[in-house]
Amino acid sequence: MKRVLPVLLVLFLLMSAFPHSVHADVAPPETVPGSNLNPGEGSTQVRMVAETVTLTVLQDPRNAQGAVARTEAVFTMRNLGTQAEALAVRFPLSFFNGASDGFFNYPELPSIAVKVDGKSVSTRREIQPFLATELGRSSERDEVPWAVFDVTFPPNQDVIIEVTYDVEGFGYYPYEVFKYVLETGAGWNGTIGSADVILRLPYEASDKNVWVEGVEGYGPATQGGVFSGNEVRWHYDDLEPNSENNMQFVIVTPSLWKNVLAETDNVTRNPNDGEAWGRLGKAYKEIVRFSKGWLRTDSAGQEMFELSKQAYEQSLAILPDDSLWHYGYADLLWSRYYWDFYMISQPDVEGYLPATLSHLKTALELDPNNELAYNLLMEIIFSMDGAVAVKEGYAVDESGRYEPDNFDYLALTATPLPPTPYGGFPTETALPSTPEFVMPTQIPSTPTINSATTEPPPPIDMNPLCGSAFLLPALLGMVWVGMRRK
Repeated sequence: MKRVLPVLLVLFLLMSAFPHSVHADVAPPETVPGSNLNPGEGSTQVRMVAETVTLTVLQDPRNAQGAVARTEAVFTMRNLGTQAEALAVRFPLSFFNGASDGFFNYPELPSIAVKVDGKSVSTRREIQPFLATELGRSSERDEVPWAVFDVTFPPNQDVIIEVTYDVEGFGYYPYEVFKYVLETGAGWNGTIGSADVILRLPYEASDKNVWVEGVEGYGPATQGGVFSGNEVRWHYDDLEPNSENNMQFVIVTPSLWKNVLAETDNVTRNPNDGEAWGRLGKAYKEIVRFSKGWLRTDSAGQEMFELSKQAYEQSLAILPDDSLWHYGYADLLWSRYYWDFYMISQPDVEGYLPATLSHLKTALELDPNNELAYNLLMEIIFSMDGAVAVKEGYAVDESGRYEPDNFDYLALTATPLPPTPYGGFPTETALPSTPEFVMPTQIPSTPTINSATTEPPPPIDMNPLCGSAFLLPALLGMVWVGMRRK
């Protein structure tokens, strides 16, 4: 009983320290996606012969943890008929199918710029029926706003339409999501002859900063992109656009990836900078840890987990008496153990739990006032039995804390039974002893960055804890997501 009350107190303090929103239990509110042009009601002989859409991603100037995409879409239209057609071409300013952002809000593009054959044309905002889809998705409103502009299409001539606008990303830090809707172009005559969609980043694009495999939480990202320098490109021929062709891009927020680039450059130039190694480990950790606490499972995510692990080990080899970096490494290892082993009842054959406790124990010995290490240790005590215990006869001090020598780190000894995993399945393999640190033999290669890229911002705090609808043990396993970590 002596242990339960302090643990509940820690839980209460952790929960109350960060604002939470019911929105985060479901999904983040979406922003308006980019979309293809639509000819409006009725049939037409005008075909979309070609289109090139470029989304140039930049850090959101109003939010260091966000991103915006300058979207430039160029459409080549050709009238296949024998008579000129005058059409009121329209472009959706909100969700084309009458949907909301998921919370009955209807965000709208503030402005777009349109050119026809190189000349700027004015647009007018009109409320018109939403665009039905072949899936028969239900609409949350009967009409949506469109930007409408008049175009005359002479027979057998190409007309070039250019549309430019900015869209905000959505999602949870450290990821931003952008969408582009191709199906709104289905109203034109025939197929789309060729379509090129380009995602352009302010640094070299890779599967580490563009999440294209095993995306969790947002639905699948569009596959088939070709990485080339700062871009990811998709190409389609004779496309009959439908909902399955709509595109989604999941990227690491630019400010965080710039941190990775900066710290990689720092450790390359000065391999003995233990702080830079620690910051690099922290940056990779922020990328691989999903907003709810678990880790990325795709191959690029696993590679970045190892890079984070190596960076922390290198940092501690140089700065063995740094309490915060011991904590930061323990924080990474606990994420791996809790979600990838304990919660799915798998034996900890790689020794993540004892390594976690060893670093927490060292962190608190070096600095008994390390609140981050103390809170993580209390989280572990609450989350599972048999790993750490409070010694008999010890009580909390006036501040409501146990002293560091009050804890018995059972999982670090050779004789105790390993903790029973979540679900009640016993672990058959005994926990190995704490693995020794191995100095990385190779510095991670330095990703390239554009010369025009500005100085990277300082390290960013993680998002506040969002949501309160999880089971209590799972909630304790996630409260640390909202804290600034080493």
